[in-house]
Amino acid sequence: MTTTTPAPTTATAAVGTPERTGLTSAGLITVLLGAALPIIDFFIVNVALPTIDADLRASTATLELVVAGYGIAYAVLLVLGGRLGDTFGRRRLFLLGLTLFTLTSLACGVAPDAATLVIARMAQGAASAMLLPQVLSIIQAGTSGERRSRAIGLFGATGGIATVVGQLLGGALVAANVWDLSWRPIFLVNVPIGIIGLLIARRTVPDSRASNPLGVDRWGTVLLAVSLLSLLIPIMEGRALGWPWWSIALLVLFPFAAVGFARVERKLEAAGGTPLLPPALLRTASVRHGLTVAVPFFCAFGSFMFVYAVTLQNGLHLGPLGAGLALTPMAVAYFTTSLVSSHLVARFGRKIVPIGGLILTVGLLALAGTALLDWPDLSIWQLAPAMVLIGVGNGLAMSTLFRVVLSRVPADLAGVGGGVLTTTQQTSLALGVAVLGSLFASLSVPGAMGYQGAFVLVIGILAVLALLVSGLARKLPDPR
Repeated sequence: MTTTTPAPTTATAAVGTPERTGLTSAGLITVLLGAALPIIDFFIVNVALPTIDADLRASTATLELVVAGYGIAYAVLLVLGGRLGDTFGRRRLFLLGLTLFTLTSLACGVAPDAATLVIARMAQGAASAMLLPQVLSIIQAGTSGERRSRAIGLFGATGGIATVVGQLLGGALVAANVWDLSWRPIFLVNVPIGIIGLLIARRTVPDSRASNPLGVDRWGTVLLAVSLLSLLIPIMEGRALGWPWWSIALLVLFPFAAVGFARVERKLEAAGGTPLLPPALLRTASVRHGLTVAVPFFCAFGSFMFVYAVTLQNGLHLGPLGAGLALTPMAVAYFTTSLVSSHLVARFGRKIVPIGGLILTVGLLALAGTALLDWPDLSIWQLAPAMVLIGVGNGLAMSTLFRVVLSRVPADLAGVGGGVLTTTQQTSLALGVAVLGSLFASLSVPGAMGYQGAFVLVIGILAVLALLVSGLARKLPDPR
């Protein structure tokens, strides 16, 4: 799911010849822990948003930044993190990323106000971008043969497990109100886990680096960041603040930054460098069609997680633990489906993505219908059937989409291709929260449509996006 499930190709280990050393079972568990923490944090935050709102008196627009700010920082710095690991050593960057993630989690947990929390969350996203790309690189460099296949399978399963743990743990911690700290333990719990992980990693994680590491696309990274921030911040904050001058100025800046980014990438590629988002790679049919599917898919997923979590607590008053339990059927269904998706792809090929999109459409329509018929007396059990369908649809489409997109990418660009896909994934997640989250916020207030009307409308829009994904996915190449 999410956004937040790490793609098995985000690392850049496939580029260059790594210096190989053995990865023990303890080392594998340690790096998988490093992969799980950021995903757990994504889902913990979704469940805790209404409690954060009540405690810090944050606007819905600010809550959107708490979610999207993490994704923006992660998306912008992901490829950079992988390339730094190739150059300076993956173990070193893993330790640095885990250290920074632990420190930024502490900063989130003690944040005195909403603005500080947003800044700390963006810093946490940047730390994740240093941490996550190293995980698969370390696995690829330290394993081979059947052991590597098992390790990569565990790496993929980590995302599903972390999703379930994040939702249940988040709901439980907020509901328990440990030491009267409200939502803060969802971040503070990372501190002892991070410290233990660091102590173990120093002894168990081997080092490796690429013999011919790719250079860092400095201007591309800066211009991508400017492009994303100049688009997403005004969309999220502009309406709530009455469209101040700076929000208009940022929107005016966006097309210039985007064009500048495209020109820098083309120029760097023509000069023989490797851009952050290589234009030649984007012209590859599987990548081009795959990203066309990925943008609406991840926009829909990011906005769904935000809108559903807020509706469960503010609209249905289920509480944080109830919200976590209500999300669990989707997470379990996603995890189970993702485990068998590779076997289904081997038999049915690219058809799995449009089938997943159709199942997702049915699940979203069922959820909207349930909300229309039974509001406000919706129970977790009434929501569960639709959530199972949504989880199955996501599990089929998302897992297969990564495989299809990268199926025709040259081997020497596999790491770069994974970076492009995951950057698109995180950007689309943030964009979905910004656009449809803002729409939901504007319509759910008293005097407008209210929570029921706003929820049903947004879920209906997401069903249309899911149907669009199913249609677009028919042009994907066969990955078999």
